[in-house]
Amino acid sequence: MSSTAIAVIVIVLLVVVIAVMAVAQMRRTRQLRRRFGAEYDRVVAEQPSRRAAERDLQAREKRHAGLQLRDLDPQERRRYQQQWERTQAHFVEEPEAATREADALVTRVMTERGYPIEDADDFDTRVQDLSVEHAATLDHYREAHHINQVNQRGQASTEQLRQALMHYRALFADLLGEGRGGHPAHG
Repeated sequence: MSSTAIAVIVIVLLVVVIAVMAVAQMRRTRQLRRRFGAEYDRVVAEQPSRRAAERDLQAREKRHAGLQLRDLDPQERRRYQQQWERTQAHFVEEPEAATREADALVTRVMTERGYPIEDADDFDTRVQDLSVEHAATLDHYREAHHINQVNQRGQASTEQLRQALMHYRALFADLLGEGRGGHPAHG
């Protein structure tokens, strides 16, 4: 075989390998976009490159796969729904306290489902853990958390607190599996 033929074969093989790698990368990107939704775009914007962002999201998936998550049984779900109703009713009399209660209730449900809450102040890790299955409600959680921090400083308006409660409700419902035909969230 001539050196020209060998060179052509090597070039063709390189082109094929590059094409296969490009297709695999596009597939991986598409899967991450589908799974993480708007969170994918947020992470890409925060990271120095798309590749770094995708590594971050894949690391989240890997960590999430190692969690011992579980669905709540119907009795637990009812109990938490009743607690939410009490918190919501409490809002009328004491919106500041009810907002803190909503935050604590969401955290308890996360703990009950198996999400690690080692450090109560490690909000970023909680968001990363939630992002794998609950990406659609992460912005609600972020906004509620922000308003709750303003509330802790005594600077939140009643309207902000009402919004925080609605944001917490969105994540709370997602964690309980509401909006999916009443079935528990998969975990």
